Amino acid sequence: MKKRPLDIVVLSDVHLGTVGCHALELLQYLNSIDPKIIVLNGDFVDVWNFKKYYWPESHMMVLRTLLTMMTNGTDIYYLTGNHDEVLRKVSSLQLGPLFIRDKLILDLNGEKVWIFHGDIFDVSMKYSKWIAKIGSHGYELLILLNRLVNRISVKMGKGKLSLSKKIKESVKKAVRFIDDFETTAIELAIDQGYDYVICGHIHQPKIRGFENEKGSVIYMNSGDWIENLTALEYNGDEWNMYRYKEEEFIAGERIEKLIQKNGTKSLIQIK
Repeated sequence: MKKRPLDIVVLSDVHLGTVGCHALELLQYLNSIDPKIIVLNGDFVDVWNFKKYYWPESHMMVLRTLLTMMTNGTDIYYLTGNHDEVLRKVSSLQLGPLFIRDKLILDLNGEKVWIFHGDIFDVSMKYSKWIAKIGSHGYELLILLNRLVNRISVKMGKGKLSLSKKIKESVKKAVRFIDDFETTAIELAIDQGYDYVICGHIHQPKIRGFENEKGSVIYMNSGDWIENLTALEYNGDEWNMYRYKEEEFIAGERIEKLIQKNGTKSLIQIK
């Protein structure tokens, strides 16, 4: 598969080290792109839920792939989130092309871009962290239950569904959490003169423009690699939302296997 050149890729809420992480799909995506900069916008490794007995090879391969990308010239900015907040103790560290930061400010074609995880807007994180951690463990159990339900649902021909996403969305809509989160980020960005603000944390991929009497801003959220499998991509003149599609990679893997087995002539058989 030919790699797509990109200027910037923003990934958030990968949650390596948990059962909900789609590490194999993320590997496919990373191996399909050639970015100059990757921003890991918080909760990349889930320290809260990390267990010594659960670290699959696919999760290690994600780390190896990122190390290889750094060796090949990609700069990686690791921005701290709530699940990897331990790194905030070293949030000015730089190791070659790896930068650990709490936030990142970029100037792209004269426009100011403000990137941070966003957990500072979460009241449960700020005042009742233990409640947030309990909820995090419950969320992981719900992901396991969801996988069992999906196996049954697929066998019955009804397709997959996301229990955790439906429950989370209904609860957060009831308390207007998502709207409040986005509104806070937008208003702060306008007050501080930013043209773009990019967050993670709430697992809700979105690109949304906003304007008020003080100015305008474009709010973006890169989503997650638990349920939505999304990323933000910048190609030199505009931002786009990437959404993982399994069928895009099945063909690519099939081509690679055919080349390895039969040589380039086998390509003529693929339509």
